[in-house]
Amino acid sequence: MKVYKYGDNVDTDVIIPARHLNNPDPKALASHCMEDIDAAFASTVEEGDIMVGGANFGCGSSREHAPLAIKASGIKCVIAKSFARIFYRNAINIGMPILECPEAVDGIGAGDTVSVDFATGRIVNETSGASWQAAPFPAFIDGIIQSGGLLKSLKARGVAK
Repeated sequence: MKVYKYGDNVDTDVIIPARHLNNPDPKALASHCMEDIDAAFASTVEEGDIMVGGANFGCGSSREHAPLAIKASGIKCVIAKSFARIFYRNAINIGMPILECPEAVDGIGAGDTVSVDFATGRIVNETSGASWQAAPFPAFIDGIIQSGGLLKSLKARGVAK
């Protein structure tokens, strides 16, 4: 899948600007995703593309709109050197896979084609042939992601209605 690459400290206000938070519809959020740093993103992203970021991806406010906008835009996975903890938790809670792998971030360029095997954590740059190993998701996180998010996971287990 095609890669969109961004630098360090991409904050939630850049991922989805606050001026668009009054519309809770995920597709509306996706139409404004990354617009302040990549005006073409929303019009060029395709289902299954990959987002790559540097260190501290998703820093800033704790809004879950940020990972929701990314997921609704069609991004399959975000790979970063590191994630802000609240962004990490919000992404898992909505069922969006994210992987920390600094070496992969350094070896992947914008526009490259990348594949990810979530079961093993293997990341392959199909453009260059390089590959890296990220930690695969623990079973409980994988269950949340596979269910489509925390609430859906709890409902599937009969813990929530």
